[in-house]
Amino acid sequence: MKPAFFSFIILLLFAPLITHTQPITNYTGTWEGTLQAGAINLRIVFHIKPDGKGGLISTADSPDQSAYGFKCDSTIIKENGITILMSSLQASFSGNLINDSTIDGTFIQQADLPLLLKKTAFVKENKRPQTPIPPFPYKTEEVIYGNTDQSLRYGATISIPEGNAVYPAIVLITGSGPQDRDETIMGHKLFAVLADHLTRKGFIVLRVDDRGIGKSTGIFSEANSEDFSTDVSSSVDYLLSRPETDKKKIGLIGHSEGGMIAPMVAVKRKDIDFIVLMAGPGVPIIDLMAAQNEAIARSSAVSEAAVKEIKPLFKKVVTAIMEAPDSTAAITRVTGITENWAADKSKELLTELNFETTQKRSDYIAEMIQQFQSPWFRYFIRFNPGDYLEQLNCKVLALNGEKDIQVLSAQNLPGIESALKKSKSALYNIAEMPGLNHLFQRCKKCTLDEYAGLEETISLTVLETISEWLLKNVK
Repeated sequence: MKPAFFSFIILLLFAPLITHTQPITNYTGTWEGTLQAGAINLRIVFHIKPDGKGGLISTADSPDQSAYGFKCDSTIIKENGITILMSSLQASFSGNLINDSTIDGTFIQQADLPLLLKKTAFVKENKRPQTPIPPFPYKTEEVIYGNTDQSLRYGATISIPEGNAVYPAIVLITGSGPQDRDETIMGHKLFAVLADHLTRKGFIVLRVDDRGIGKSTGIFSEANSEDFSTDVSSSVDYLLSRPETDKKKIGLIGHSEGGMIAPMVAVKRKDIDFIVLMAGPGVPIIDLMAAQNEAIARSSAVSEAAVKEIKPLFKKVVTAIMEAPDSTAAITRVTGITENWAADKSKELLTELNFETTQKRSDYIAEMIQQFQSPWFRYFIRFNPGDYLEQLNCKVLALNGEKDIQVLSAQNLPGIESALKKSKSALYNIAEMPGLNHLFQRCKKCTLDEYAGLEETISLTVLETISEWLLKNVK
């Protein structure tokens, strides 16, 4: 349940012939702007310099995601304008030189987003003081292992306490979207921090690149949560193959969607002793996402009158798409729903929700239907975590940040508790963590874009809560 972020993975191509009337020196230098993608603000930086052939070349950074130095395909100057192409992302930036320190333009990637670039000599780098730095007081190994039929290979890091004993072992499960083994989000390496803390406490920890990411094979975009659960099961099998593993004390820690996948794996296996759900869902996903949309809008200072319209409209639209036999029928049904809904709404309210024109409502419909083309989304939106939580027969710890606006604590923790009461799990603990967001950071504004600006990666209180529970109930 993480937001969709821009990702700078850019291939190098040489710049084509350039025609221009402005001197290219007007464009050389470092240009920084802030891209507003929904409720998230991401800094974008372009470094532009001469290519030695009469033209320009550019590199791009996303400092809030700790992505630096990626070369852009081409930089084209014509009259007062500049266009920077990033074909591997299906993205581009085009803007006009307003003065010697300002370019006003548009960043295009599925949608057109305004981006004002200012020339700068210094770009602030976010600090991440919790990111572990070697040497470590434990062993680490970079490993690669396969699934049962070896059709997939997984790249991972295993950390093992020093000594010759056997230890409880844990697989970390990432949240939504393609994630590396550290679950790096806006420069925060959540799983590196968590693994470091738990290994120091005497636990083996395995953190794994998602399929198709890093050193893992497979195609991420063709998989759904069920597929990811089989990946996790393969990781459990790998832990069982290690001589250092206590085979009776294997567990899973899942963050966000990972907190949905952990119960799926635990229900299908007899050897899972415990699971920890960090901001895991406890209600049907369609209800979770409706509440998420509402909470994110509220955090973005949308009026309460407009906020109240979001949840019922979202659920009607999603239900109509789910029930439609094909995309054409879905467009017809959803168009009828949105136009009927908009008919009696004020212009002010529609403008606030970015629905003031038929075209904008049509763009919303197209985006929603496009989401349903993804195997992951089709599976995810229909999922009810209660179906698996009620079947659990292992120890469970469920944590949620009080200020989480992606997986709302007040909605999901009661759902988890209600389901566990029906399960065979004799030991379970549920806790709301005061003042913490979806990443379990102490937040101030508690908005999505604040993740990048906070130095804290995971609250020490959460780290200690997890390790103390494990030491008491597992080790």
